[in-house]
Parts: sequence; C-alpha cells; structure tokens
Amino acid sequence: MCTAASVAAAFLISPVGASAQAFPEKPIRMVLPFPPGGVTDILARALAEKLSPRLGQPVIVDNKPGAGTVLASDYVARAPADGYTLLLAASSLGTAPLLYDKVGYDAIKSFAPITQVASVVHVLVVNQELPIKSVAELVTYAKLHPGKLNYASTGTGTSTHLEGELFKSMSKTYMVHIPYKGSGPALTDVVGGQVGVMIDALGSSGPFIKSGKLRALAVTTAKRSQSVPELPTVSESGLPGYEAMPWLGLVAPAGTPQPVIDRIYREVVEVLKEPELRERFKGWGLDIIGNTPAEFTSFLRRDIDQWSRVISSAKIKAD
Repeated sequence: MCTAASVAAAFLISPVGASAQAFPEKPIRMVLPFPPGGVTDILARALAEKLSPRLGQPVIVDNKPGAGTVLASDYVARAPADGYTLLLAASSLGTAPLLYDKVGYDAIKSFAPITQVASVVHVLVVNQELPIKSVAELVTYAKLHPGKLNYASTGTGTSTHLEGELFKSMSKTYMVHIPYKGSGPALTDVVGGQVGVMIDALGSSGPFIKSGKLRALAVTTAKRSQSVPELPTVSESGLPGYEAMPWLGLVAPAGTPQPVIDRIYREVVEVLKEPELRERFKGWGLDIIGNTPAEFTSFLRRDIDQWSRVISSAKIKAD
C-alpha cells in the first residue's frame, strides 16, 4: 500500500530518473581548453566521432582556449549539471587553481569525473653532445656540475616545468629552468645545444628522437609506456619513486546525475577498446586508460596533492 510520503517521494525523484533514463535527448558539447589543430584537438574529434553513433546524438567539440585552460574549465563548471556540457580536461584542471589567483572553480568540488581517457607520454631527453645515456648518469652529471645544466619547459607552471622541478627535488640536483612558449622553440634549443635537458611530450619530441637529434633517456610514468615500451621509466633507470603522468580525461559539472555519468563512461570505454582508435592513440604518443569514475576521482586527488607540494616547495606562480 502506497503512503502519502512514498507517493510524494516518487513524484519528486521521477523527473530526474526519467531524464537520466532518456539521456541524451539533444546534442552534447565537449569543451576543449586548447585551440584547434593540435594533438588534443585531433583526439577530441576522433572521440566525438566515435561517441556520436553510440549515444544517438551529435557530440560537438567546442574549442575554448585561454588563460592556461582556466577559461574552458570555468565555463563547464558553471554549465547546467545535465550531462550535455562536458570538459575534456588536462592535468592543468588540478594545477591551475594552485598557480593562478582568483580561479573560479575547485578541481574536486566543481566537477564530476567520468573517466581518465589517456595519459600523455612524456619523455626525458638530452642533447646528443652531452655524455649522458641514462637517468643515473644525468643525476651524477648534474651533481658534478651544479647550476651548469639548464632544462627547458613549455612555460612556467606547465606540466613539463613541474615535472622538471619534481626531478630536481627528488634527485637533489640543481638545474636552471628555462621557460619557453611551447614545445617548438624549446626543442629547437635543446637540439641546438643552448639547453641540455627537457621533459616533453612524445608526440612533439618523437621526430627528434627518431632522427637522432635528441637522446631519449626514459618515460616519466610509473610503468613503461604502451607507445615506447623499449624506453625504461625514470624510476627504474636511476631515480626510484619518480612518477609524473600528464593526463586527459572527461569531466562533467558537479551534480550531474550518476546514471548520466555512468552512461557516458560506459560508451567512452567501449570506444577506447576499438583497435583502430588504440593504434591512433599510440601514434599520437598517448596511452589509453579508461578507468572508472571512482578511480578517476581518486587519481585526481592524488595528482593534485603531488603537484601542490611541488608548486609550494618551488614557489611557482604562473605568468
């Protein structure tokens, strides 16, 4: 027998339940905090193309670059929590509030993680003229020549900068940070010998490694990469415990119904299983992950904790 309270409760929750069951009923917008044309943009469009038929609605990529990815993140944080506006976030989702003043969102409280799509393979490289062929040799060389070795990054506060500071801290070495505006000019100077060391994405440094213009020492991840399994990790080749994993993942505004989160998660994971897409990811220097919303949430908390310590210790503020 139905009581008045149970009828009232059913009335209150049924619209949400019905809405979640019917999801999606209109196009979904996947906001990207980077400009068109780069690897992340290509990935987003490949993912959207595969997701659209599975969800039965168009998935539209919306590029919103600016303010160190803060513009796009803030936009999605303020969007309706209905699953129709998603953010293909990068590691900067967690680090930007630590680096910039007056960021209007909280990386944990403002978003509902869906799945960590992939890790961006980062490689520790050195100029070919340096007598360094392993991470252990790099640490020894840096300790013998304190302050004489420079390392390049793609800019102050970027993942390549933070990873370099983590390396310095863990190895107890002193290298001078040289920030650049992007991988292109930084890699040019490492190849040319103006700078000795860099941690960079495999997608941009790969051609220089293959041509012999740069020497790759290791990948920064905890485990060997699917894309370059022949390269050891930093941890196993001279600096035990080192781990840095730049990532790309889907998040929705906080408060998005769990059935909607679960539906998107299931479809994304099925897309990520497709052999053709997996090969494309490897070619872009990306390792597929596809973890659960709960696993992604736990990872995000650990990631923010790690980089908050690095940023605080090194006193880093974004330009």
